[in-house]
Amino acid sequence: MTATYRQPGVVLTDRRFTVPLDHDDPAGETIELYAREVVASEKTDRNLPWMVYLQGGPGFGANRFVGRPSWLGRALKEYRVLLLDQRGTGHSTPANRQTLPLRGGPAEQAAYLTHFRADSIVRDCEAIRPAVTGGATWTVLGQSFGGFCAVNYLSSAPEGLSAALITGGLPALDAHADDVYRAAYPRVERKVAAHYARYPQDVERARRIADHLLTHEVTLPNGYRLTAEAFQTLGILLGGGEGSHRLHHLLEHAFVRTPRGAELSDAFQEDVQGLLSYASHPLYALVHEACYAQDERPTAWSAERVRGEFPQFDAAKALAGDGPLLFTGESIHPWMFDCDPALRPLRETADLLARRTDWRPLYDPARLAANDVPVAAAVYHDDMYVDTAHALRTARTIRGLRTWVTDEYEHDGVRAGGQRVLDRLLALVRDEA
Repeated sequence: MTATYRQPGVVLTDRRFTVPLDHDDPAGETIELYAREVVASEKTDRNLPWMVYLQGGPGFGANRFVGRPSWLGRALKEYRVLLLDQRGTGHSTPANRQTLPLRGGPAEQAAYLTHFRADSIVRDCEAIRPAVTGGATWTVLGQSFGGFCAVNYLSSAPEGLSAALITGGLPALDAHADDVYRAAYPRVERKVAAHYARYPQDVERARRIADHLLTHEVTLPNGYRLTAEAFQTLGILLGGGEGSHRLHHLLEHAFVRTPRGAELSDAFQEDVQGLLSYASHPLYALVHEACYAQDERPTAWSAERVRGEFPQFDAAKALAGDGPLLFTGESIHPWMFDCDPALRPLRETADLLARRTDWRPLYDPARLAANDVPVAAAVYHDDMYVDTAHALRTARTIRGLRTWVTDEYEHDGVRAGGQRVLDRLLALVRDEA
């Protein structure tokens, strides 16, 4: 059933579609996709071009906006917008610890999840586009992982696109996950150094928290085992525009005095469990490294292995000396599947995905070199999540792509500076900048 309803300034329509689980087997099993159509209230009767938004992640459903804030307000000036819950997220046949056992055991679950990468998401888009646009092309706006999907779109089905807009999401075309993380750890170290320069009091606070976790067993209210390594992953905040400030505010209320001595406060534990839990986006943990897999080489828990090449990130070693504790960034580790109750039942499934050796290529450099779709990309200088050098190398590969390299925003620039970012990209694809 299609439902249409209103919010301030917009009219929303729930859209549902049926697509093959495996697009190479169109007569086989199907899954359901959900998307929310958004149009400005004053333009409901107009024949507008379409923009499809692909969220970052992987593993996150599309934004649940109220009204038309940020980039959405700018897009609605001239587009109807489709906010797609990518397969496995939101209302699109969600994949999590509760639903995956319907597939069978870990082997069946892992095989199922091989169909949840950028290539399948793009084929979903092409499967539903005729029903949405009547066969017309549309503009794709890809944020972060959504940008990876947009580059796959340009590689595999450019005939469906009138333009591609990418924000913080130009992937390395041929890098293995190991290459991605070897580039990532030094970037993260720079972000941590910048945070401590801004908030020098946090050096001792972070060391004290890590020391407490190395000498005490702490289980958060939701059942998450908080270890020193898990605490370090809060550094993922440092990739966002307000992330350093958020981390500082988190650390400043970590401890409270009790009859048993100093303990981690309830307020701190409540905030931390919300930041660390994958209950709302388990696919992020399950297929994150698989997003970089393109050949017979397994990912084999790449971030964990490569971390061993950077001993300065070892919490115990840092506390044995007088140096600062280093936080980590966007990386998935096998111990997360032991710490997080939302992931524990999926540990063997994750191991099987990490060992897989039959991944398909996601990008076609030759086709990208011949691209004729207007493309513009915002590249954030020293982006913590996506390596700038990798992004610019890819930008040079895609014929006609125009870049806007800026240090005004961090990775979440499309949210923080949404209207301006989208304005700039639209000007670039229209040769107005």
